[in-house]
Amino acid sequence: MPETKPEPLSDVAETALAALYIRALESRRPDTLIKDEKAVELVKHLSSDAPIRYDFDRIRQVPGSEEYNTVRVLMSREIDRYARDFLARRPEAVVVHIGCGLDSRFERVDNGRVEWYDLDLPEVIELRRKLVGGEGPRHHFVACSVLDGAWLDAVSAHRPRPFLFLAEVVFEYFTEEQAKSLVLTLRDRFPGAELIFDACSPFDRWVGTSTSPAPSSAPVSAGGSRTDRRSKAGAAPVLLARASACLVNGDG
Repeated sequence: MPETKPEPLSDVAETALAALYIRALESRRPDTLIKDEKAVELVKHLSSDAPIRYDFDRIRQVPGSEEYNTVRVLMSREIDRYARDFLARRPEAVVVHIGCGLDSRFERVDNGRVEWYDLDLPEVIELRRKLVGGEGPRHHFVACSVLDGAWLDAVSAHRPRPFLFLAEVVFEYFTEEQAKSLVLTLRDRFPGAELIFDACSPFDRWVGTSTSPAPSSAPVSAGGSRTDRRSKAGAAPVLLARASACLVNGDG
């Protein structure tokens, strides 16, 4: 039987797979900082002889560090916490996960009442449908760039419900003007909404670390025992920016 070759993927899709792989690796650790069984399942599936498979050696060969992976995992964990906190306060909320990739955040934080939109570029949503599955009564996919505005009317239809927007490792791919335009659009279309995103500090940009896909954070030791890693990672303040009602309403 001829060998099945891995399906060629775009750079955007490979970025989503890299994030998936990091969460799967973390989930297998006995001292895991985040548990994502869906990521583990998908990586195992993609590594098999399934119709769609991916050679994760491409990701393993990319120079990296445990520090980088830990920062990414910490960021995901903190955004999960923000989402759970928001839904505890506003259980009927609408959440838009901008640049969702292959993340299973909906399953991790679903309260049984939230209306959830996973938004990403068409090639990523297509891959998501093939690997993760379809939509549900409260779980929707939007295949477009967040910058083109095609998604705004569908989401706006849920007003006056409260809105939460999540953008993890998204703004670093935008120009300053694109980021400003998106924030102002959210302010105008969804007054009172909250926006959670990661950001690099001005110092990080000055020294050039903003060219890396990792967000700014306090140093995290890449060495030491796993217990040592857990204690240090747990204390590391990942730089997240919370744009609350004051910002989105334009009052701040």
